[in-house]
Amino acid sequence: MTVLMRLLPVLVLSLLLVGCGGRGYETKGIEGLLPDLQFRLLSETGQEITEADMAGAPTVVFFGFTNCPDVCPTAMARIAAATEAAGEGLESDLRVLFVSVDPGRDTPARLAHYTGFFSERVTGATADYDTLRAMTRRYRATFGYDQPNEFGDYNVSHSSAMYVFDAEGRARALFRPSDSVSAMTADLRRIAQG
Repeated sequence: MTVLMRLLPVLVLSLLLVGCGGRGYETKGIEGLLPDLQFRLLSETGQEITEADMAGAPTVVFFGFTNCPDVCPTAMARIAAATEAAGEGLESDLRVLFVSVDPGRDTPARLAHYTGFFSERVTGATADYDTLRAMTRRYRATFGYDQPNEFGDYNVSHSSAMYVFDAEGRARALFRPSDSVSAMTADLRRIAQG
């Protein structure tokens, strides 16, 4: 009985900690592991966009490019479905920021056409190479370019994860390709509801 009484506080504390610090997500909780949302990019409208433009709503950030043959369109279709499902009946909006790491080809007009295909919740943006490199480094993402072929076409390698920030710009979750749309939806609702 005395052993149980001594272990009881430890057990209660353990159970409390399970609910804190990024646990309890159906995807990957990353609270406290990455810096707050911060960027200065050129949006698909041709205007500068910063984290202040996303304030007040949970934001999903994805690094990709419009010529991507498979990873990007799949990821964008999945996050569009998740944000639409999660956003039903919520007072707070849900936003997606598609950051192109291919500024040489992804003009604002091209980004607007691409993002418009998926959802009105998606905003496209890009920047010069150094700005993109600093932003991806900030969130531990990567990208790189293959050698162009004889027609000047090239592929871009990039991270496939999506970063979810709450309405205050704090990093909350990481969506991976293996996460289901229903898990993403549940975590988006959780983050949007505070």
